Amino acid sequence: MYRQGDILILPVPEEAVPQAVRDLPPAPRDSRGRMVLALGEATGHAHALVASGTLLRDPDPLKADYLHLPSGGRLSHEEHAAISLPKGWYRVIRQREYVPGAVRVVAD
Repeated sequence: MYRQGDILILPVPEEAVPQAVRDLPPAPRDSRGRMVLALGEATGHAHALVASGTLLRDPDPLKADYLHLPSGGRLSHEEHAAISLPKGWYRVIRQREYVPGAVRVVAD
């Protein structure tokens, strides 16, 4: 299990990735070629990976995304220490918060 700020990354076996998620198109990379797991709305800082692989982002922001890293990768963020991730599949969960009448993904 890995945590970087408001991002939780859980290793999962490949067979745990739902077929509906596998059918999603890969999330686009940013202009720097990174897979951005979360972008800070206030700061512009990003939890991002520069690695070969695929980020499968569910259209519902409250659901988990899945990440496939066939060769591993390094997760970086301007305000946190970098984290090395071994090759494999991961479930990516963004921290949520309650606001009156709703649950939303935490924005920094």
